[in-house]
Amino acid sequence: MNKIFLVIKREYLTRVSKKSFWIASLVAPLLLTAIYAVPIWLATRDKEVKQVAIWDGSGLFEQKDLADKEIAFQLVKGDVANIKKTFDKQGYSAFAAIPADILTNPQSLKIYSEKNLSLSLKNDIERMVQNKVREILLRNAGISTLKYKETQVDISSDTITVSKQGAETTSSSGGAMILAAILGFLLYLSLLLYGSQVMNGVIEEKSSRIIEVIISSIKPYQLMLGKILGVGMVGLTQFLLWIVLTIGLSTATSKLYQAPSRMATVANSSNSDELKKSVAKVESSSQPMDELNKVIESTNIPLILGSFFFYFLFGYLLYSSLFAAIGSAVESAAEAQQFTFPVMIPIILAFILAQFTMQDPDSSIAFWASIIPFTSPINMMVRLPYGVPTWEIILSMVLLVGGFLACSWLSSRIYRVGILMYGKKMTWKEISKWVFYKN
Repeated sequence: MNKIFLVIKREYLTRVSKKSFWIASLVAPLLLTAIYAVPIWLATRDKEVKQVAIWDGSGLFEQKDLADKEIAFQLVKGDVANIKKTFDKQGYSAFAAIPADILTNPQSLKIYSEKNLSLSLKNDIERMVQNKVREILLRNAGISTLKYKETQVDISSDTITVSKQGAETTSSSGGAMILAAILGFLLYLSLLLYGSQVMNGVIEEKSSRIIEVIISSIKPYQLMLGKILGVGMVGLTQFLLWIVLTIGLSTATSKLYQAPSRMATVANSSNSDELKKSVAKVESSSQPMDELNKVIESTNIPLILGSFFFYFLFGYLLYSSLFAAIGSAVESAAEAQQFTFPVMIPIILAFILAQFTMQDPDSSIAFWASIIPFTSPINMMVRLPYGVPTWEIILSMVLLVGGFLACSWLSSRIYRVGILMYGKKMTWKEISKWVFYKN
């Protein structure tokens, strides 16, 4: 154990003392925060309200019919040809000409713009005209417009989790999916990143012949296990830094996020009290991170964090032992490429299965993907925000530990031969023979 501890200490201190480790640890949270904070900041600072001119040849539209949450429509009169030439100079982003036969020929609407029209603006103009045309057609058919509007309701629900003791907690399906996606992606990234670091470390020591000196005073299995655990501790340290810094930066960013939204800007510039009330209702129900906050309140956070570190550690140990075996069998990173793909397939497959798991966390695919050791680290973490029976979690953890022990035994059989093998082209057939070599 003392020799393994020395290898762990050597690997940990060597990597943590590198400048690249601290750059990655400090820059990554800044980038993660910027990925969502910068677009939100830019969107909130974009207070420009699109101005759209409307020419009505049908005589059906009035200015009060043009009230909209995000666009300032203006009814204009005059010759269409002249308006087409001057609308952009008057500050309009687009000009829509409604023909006289719009009721019988709804495809005849024309929209003019100086440059290619954005799809969202096009849809907004069409929606405004469509609502008025539909209202008139209903009235002509003897159908009450008021009754029709009353039937056009949007159903929304509050999801509530109920414990066995009867306690109720507000939850969020959307927030659970966000949390599941974050956890699954972090596990996927860590398995690839730190597993490849172990492989590259073994290749570097083997190619420089340092391994020959080290192996004279320590058993190959002890060296492999110490290297794996050392890099794993570096990974845990980096994850802790990322979590603390990301949460801190996100909290600070959310407090700075006080600017009114574009919808609120349009509402404030409008004289319609009804519009202001509807926008305020939408704004109050769509604050950033509200959905995620709900799922955090209804989720067993200690279980999530404990399970995350468990699945990170043993998932990493399982795959890094395989990567270490590959690193011992080759002499360069280029030569290792043909051997790494079979090890990466289960990681990629686990990430793909996680997409199905998020859609239906109680399906048979989700169950088996969270039980099988090669796919369980990612898929069980994806399932946990939705709630998983205790026996499934225990079974998944036991099988993962068993999978690690089996893979580490197999890898150690390859590692003990591969680290001292030079000048021979490796094949899968040759590597498989090493497993059965006697001491």
